[in-house]
Amino acid sequence: MASPAEFIAVSSGTQFFHHRADSMEPEKSNRLFLLVAILTLFSIITLSYLQTRKNIIILKLESNPCRGAPANGTITPVKGSKAFIIAAYVDQRTNGRKATRLIGIAHHEDVQQLYCRFCCTPDGKEQVTKAEIDVHSDRFGFPYGATDLYCQEPKYCQPRYVSILSSAVDKMDQLPLFEIKNREVTDSPVQFTVCISPMHGEYNNILQFIQSMEMYKILGVDKVVIYKNSCSQLMEKVLDFYVAEGTVEIIPWPIDSYLSVSSYWHHSLDARDIGYYGQITALNDCVYRNMYKSRYVLLNDIDEIILPVKHWNWQTMMRELQKQNPGSGVFVFENHIFPKTIFTPISSVNISSWSSVPGINILEHVIREPDEHLLNPCKMIVDPTKVIQTSVHSVLKSYGGSIRVPIDVALVFHVRVPLKAALAREFLIKDTTIWRYNVSLIENVNRVLQRTVFAKE
Repeated sequence: MASPAEFIAVSSGTQFFHHRADSMEPEKSNRLFLLVAILTLFSIITLSYLQTRKNIIILKLESNPCRGAPANGTITPVKGSKAFIIAAYVDQRTNGRKATRLIGIAHHEDVQQLYCRFCCTPDGKEQVTKAEIDVHSDRFGFPYGATDLYCQEPKYCQPRYVSILSSAVDKMDQLPLFEIKNREVTDSPVQFTVCISPMHGEYNNILQFIQSMEMYKILGVDKVVIYKNSCSQLMEKVLDFYVAEGTVEIIPWPIDSYLSVSSYWHHSLDARDIGYYGQITALNDCVYRNMYKSRYVLLNDIDEIILPVKHWNWQTMMRELQKQNPGSGVFVFENHIFPKTIFTPISSVNISSWSSVPGINILEHVIREPDEHLLNPCKMIVDPTKVIQTSVHSVLKSYGGSIRVPIDVALVFHVRVPLKAALAREFLIKDTTIWRYNVSLIENVNRVLQRTVFAKE
């Protein structure tokens, strides 16, 4: 806005011209008055804009006085170290004192020391603390594994950003800044979030993906988080649909730009830097990312569905399980394989178009391999606030108990290649639990196919 002196000067000038206008012709007087009014208005707007812009610049400088720039991308290398940082999260669940936990990837032998450089607000003063480095125990023989960096936050410091140093005396200015997330703890706005292991290998199993997504929605999902490495163009179109719908959140996952990645779970099967596209790191990041956003987090692959048997949906199932096990935060479900090589016809004219869609029709696979129970791998539904570290099939560190859910309550419906291909069909088990949802599932899948796969460009 114009200052009082400027406003008086402009007003005085207006009065002068208005006085002179008394002796002028009416038409000229009106033109002159209009011109002065326009100039006055233009001056006020210009001064207001300049002052506002000045305030914006000052605000930007004051809001981030830290050295460096925000990290660009999901995976950030640590200079001078065989380590990578995904994200930073405040962890105030231990010792009554806030700490910062950074989720990352590190070489289990070569990374021996790292430091957190905190940028304290509001003055931007920096303080450095040594990080506790914890490479997760489930590396499955690979040299790189999911890693936690745990740094106590300095007293009288409210850090918004943290940088990672390979040396306590590192003076580098332009280090990536990681915003420390979860600073504000709020009530979980949603009930169920599904965290999917990294999508890779130009993924194109379109039909099974859509069926899984629509089953998740029927069962009660609020959000599905997908760590995407690569997929087909058609899959991109389907993902765009679910993102626009608000169901899916995509986290870019270019891990193969930094490490030699394996598509196998164990180093002995494929001697690379890290296993299965770094899925354990992705799952841990997803837990912390949704720690105060979601009441429960499901950890599974896209070809798996945690399928209630006793209940109709996840909400009623988890309400009962939590009531029976009030101190537990980890619920483990047995994985049961429904071989994609064994078909059971389903009679429905509404699925005739599905044969032209790439991928597996899960409704045709309702024969499962026999129970192994304790030998069966598992997937989980967890209370994220109770999880410290998770692996693929179990939680490594947690607060509270872990419960193995009986198969008559729920199981993991997993359509994939068989593990017991030589087993005769009479020794397999027919399980049509998924067919309970046929009507809604078929209708919903057709709706998505019409808007994506079969949509005209």
